[in-house]
Amino acid sequence: MKYRLLSEIKNPADVKKLSFRELTELCDEIRLKLIETVSKNGGHLASNLGAVELTVALHKVFSSPMDQLVFDVGHQCYTHKLLTGRFDSFATLRTKGGISGFCRPSESEHDIFYSGHSGTSVSAGLGLAHGKLLSNDKNYVVSVIGDGSFTGGMVYEALNNGGRSKAKQIIVLNDNKMSISENVGSFAKYLAVIRTKSSYMSFKANTEKFLSKIPMGTVVARELYNIKTDIKNKLYSQSTFFEDLGYRYVGPIDGHDIEQLCSAFESAKKIDGPVLVHVITTKGKGYEYAEKYPSLFHGISEFDIESGDPITSSDSFSDKFGEYLCSHAENDRTICSITAAMKTGTGLDRFSERYPERFFDVGIAEEHAVTFAGGLAKNGMKPVYAVYSTFLQRCYDQIVHDISLQKLKIIFAIDRAGFVGEDGETHHGLFDVAFLSTVPDLKIYSPCCYRSLCADINNALYADEFAVAIRYPRGRPHSNVSGLRYDCIELSHYGTESSNTAIVTYGRITSQAISAADLLRDKGIDVHLVSLNQIKPIPEEAYNCLLSKEKIYFFEEGQKSGSVGERLASELLLRNYKGSYSLTAVEDKFVEQSSVDELLRAYGLDSESIAKKVSEEN
Repeated sequence: MKYRLLSEIKNPADVKKLSFRELTELCDEIRLKLIETVSKNGGHLASNLGAVELTVALHKVFSSPMDQLVFDVGHQCYTHKLLTGRFDSFATLRTKGGISGFCRPSESEHDIFYSGHSGTSVSAGLGLAHGKLLSNDKNYVVSVIGDGSFTGGMVYEALNNGGRSKAKQIIVLNDNKMSISENVGSFAKYLAVIRTKSSYMSFKANTEKFLSKIPMGTVVARELYNIKTDIKNKLYSQSTFFEDLGYRYVGPIDGHDIEQLCSAFESAKKIDGPVLVHVITTKGKGYEYAEKYPSLFHGISEFDIESGDPITSSDSFSDKFGEYLCSHAENDRTICSITAAMKTGTGLDRFSERYPERFFDVGIAEEHAVTFAGGLAKNGMKPVYAVYSTFLQRCYDQIVHDISLQKLKIIFAIDRAGFVGEDGETHHGLFDVAFLSTVPDLKIYSPCCYRSLCADINNALYADEFAVAIRYPRGRPHSNVSGLRYDCIELSHYGTESSNTAIVTYGRITSQAISAADLLRDKGIDVHLVSLNQIKPIPEEAYNCLLSKEKIYFFEEGQKSGSVGERLASELLLRNYKGSYSLTAVEDKFVEQSSVDELLRAYGLDSESIAKKVSEEN
């Protein structure tokens, strides 16, 4: 039986019954299940393969959910899901109605906190620990955090408070030398120094092996903890950064040795006060291609297990953005690009290779990236910050205070705008339009095709005066957008311009609206489609052609509150528009995981739904 042990794990208590030999076999089965499932459903593979033994050891030592485990980022929680009663449903990972690829409290009592964004687990864990302290709950709180998250500032804010706290919090630092791309910055170098102290690691391993073979060895080991700490500090010549903040430091520990991990966690439980356990793991462990190419297998679509090759591949908005930016940067040495540990995902690989001195990976530090870009702009550069829409949410204050208020020219290349599909609630790019629309002097483009994207980048670099956002979806545009007619770059047209019925939209929904217009024409209903390439400010030409329409239907892939459709309706009303107006967008809710096509249908934004809504009223 392929999953002899794993199939019998119905809850974490079952893990405690297994011997260390059986736990090793269990880890092999888990890796097999992870590779099998992600190869079909897509997901985060490399990070989960690296955290298998770590997660098994946590459930061997701690008792979830009484002991609360908080994962940061949640894309390393697949093993946790398998050990907490979700083996039978694991094949539904990241599918409509299935289990999430991240921790989701509504899914299981063992998922304590939503965890789609980085750097939150130490803060959340500290709050949970204080909650237990105040309610006299003696159970433990464990925050599992990758070293990549230590490139973000929120972690240090939490450590600064946690080190002087009376609450008992255990932090497990999962150190694999990676975030999504390879880690950058001084902290990564600091951890590298700790990892390379071979004298300490050898002494520690030999001592533990010796003590395990003598009577009362466990008791002796516990009593020798303080002595070990003194020896460690002598070998390091100084205390660790964490100890200086007030944490007891345990490690480094081999993150693929379950016995060592369990021993370290048992020791951490006995320490009075905040503890940090430093665990060394290998991202992609156990699957050749993921170990060799951890960035590519961090988040991956369907792939062939034997070859490691993706099932489908094609160009995308991300690729074209990177290509266009490189072509401008060749002749303009003021162009700089910035990423927050997302070089590959945002299409900046080529730029980083061609112009390394003008490429900046700041780590998972989105807020810093914006203000850093402001500094570059102040001294004559043209900074382009490529970031996923969901992660741009962290940057609102910096955009307002450090960029717009100071009238600085930076370009936000906003990837994964709109529905992202299977990553679900924490990753959909549905909020950026609403919050960016409130920022003075910020222009927003939302191209529906590569032609518009190219023009938008050129305008942003050389025509627009202040900050600019260019937002585009994951994947590639539909081929039918080639039929659009352009009178100006700000908007395009399709269908019968003299019609009294208009469909208005922007971005990815343009292709759906074109197909809807064709469906309506076949039914004898002519419509005029207006596709907005510039959505803030809404171009004057849009008002000129819409004010005479009897019926306007706006379809928007974003939150209705604060939407472009709301702003257009408000302005039309101020201009004494007398016709009827309908807005279809995402109502006041979070959107769960599903494929993009399924989500477009569910929210009335696919071609059939658009055509049906218009035809019912005409």
